[in-house]
Amino acid sequence: MEMTAANLHISCLDATCYAGRDPQQDRLGSHMRLHSPWHPHLPPGDASPAERLADALADDILREKLDAGDRLPAHRDLAWRLGIGVGSVTRAYAMLERRGLVRSVRGRGMFVASRPGGSGHMIDLSANMPPPMFGNRALARTLDRLAHTVDPALFNVYPPIAGHIEHRRIMSHWLTELGVDMPPDRLLLTSGAQQALGVAVSVCRRVRTIVITEELAYPGMLSLLRQAGLLPHGLPMDRHGLLPGPLERMLRAHGTGRCVLYVTPTMHNPTTATMDQTRRHDIARICRAHDALIIEDDVYDCARDDLLPPLVTLTPERTFYVNSLSKTLSPGLRIGTLAPPARFMAAAQDALLNSSLMIAPLSYAMMAQWMLDGTAASVRRALRGEAGRRRELALRLLGPVLTAPSYDAFHAWMPMSVEQAAAFVCAAARQDVRVTPAQPFMADPDTCTKGGIRLCLGPAGLPDLTEALHRLRHVHERMQQ
Repeated sequence: MEMTAANLHISCLDATCYAGRDPQQDRLGSHMRLHSPWHPHLPPGDASPAERLADALADDILREKLDAGDRLPAHRDLAWRLGIGVGSVTRAYAMLERRGLVRSVRGRGMFVASRPGGSGHMIDLSANMPPPMFGNRALARTLDRLAHTVDPALFNVYPPIAGHIEHRRIMSHWLTELGVDMPPDRLLLTSGAQQALGVAVSVCRRVRTIVITEELAYPGMLSLLRQAGLLPHGLPMDRHGLLPGPLERMLRAHGTGRCVLYVTPTMHNPTTATMDQTRRHDIARICRAHDALIIEDDVYDCARDDLLPPLVTLTPERTFYVNSLSKTLSPGLRIGTLAPPARFMAAAQDALLNSSLMIAPLSYAMMAQWMLDGTAASVRRALRGEAGRRRELALRLLGPVLTAPSYDAFHAWMPMSVEQAAAFVCAAARQDVRVTPAQPFMADPDTCTKGGIRLCLGPAGLPDLTEALHRLRHVHERMQQ
């Protein structure tokens, strides 16, 4: 029901008398402050009235149709004008307040908090890592247990080059749960996946001169290859990853025994492509036929799936298998593992020694504690569930502009031209959202035409992530106009 003139007079009188001002002098000013510049409208759809109202207001705030400090309509007045319940308005305003788009001022009403680009709070969707799963109490419990159980020898002597055999057994069991049956003596423990990749590159460059990869690939690996004097050749992909045809032609052109393939079969970074079973067997068969070595980056693998066998299980004699705990447990552990082909084990150990990086003893101890007491398995399951929830959130808010990931991890891909992606990055930054374009992933920037935007869904809290995805949706809509 709309506020009557009498009620309006009483409200203004009460407010101004309380402030110690003359109500007659302030009556007109109070009336103007009660006015909202927003033109109420309720978009159609199957969602609840509260959700549709929140979307309509958020749209207009993000499109800068409302300014910071603008008042929103009073609950009852807005409910009457839209033909919805007062409770729906209350819920819609609460949704907007949780997103940080509006603020409530006691006794005065609801106001637009700020426009994106003016808040100074940058939401970072460019760092590819899972959300934090270990709080203060969990870490305190772990450290308390370690204080009573840890072996002082871990801290008093240099560890073996490949890592303590007990820790390699623990890592072997962890990989077995992912479908990779690798004995402990075939594993090297490394300071993260980056070191494992560096060791593999160091070994391969002694026996191979040509490096092949997907046309978009992990920037850290591209940097390692270029530092080693190896020019990566990027090959086309589809939604199942690297295409077998171009790979076979490239291997045939360079001759048998001259190439090494770097590939991410599961949840490719950045495109999220995951090879199906047929594709994996095709890639393995082609590499075997042309005696190509393989560096398999499997850091996103989070569960055993016999329909998605790691390449190392298909071609163990030629595959350098890389995994780590950063994407599936905790980035802070910085523990990776490399399983080289048996004939390259000695060379890999030498390369690891020469890299002069060692895993911190405390990281070793925490890894062992978490894996032995079941914490690691529990966190891995929880992270997979959280990845699924965040993936569904991204798909719901961005819809068809997002490539639907077929695996559970914390990045997503928005394909678009290179030129559109550059404009999108700038527009997103103006909305206080940081994203990553395709350029850092390009194996050959001069020939690559595959553009897009990588969104990292892990580090931001859910409220910030939700808000960032809303803002990106509006950026995309405005670019299409």
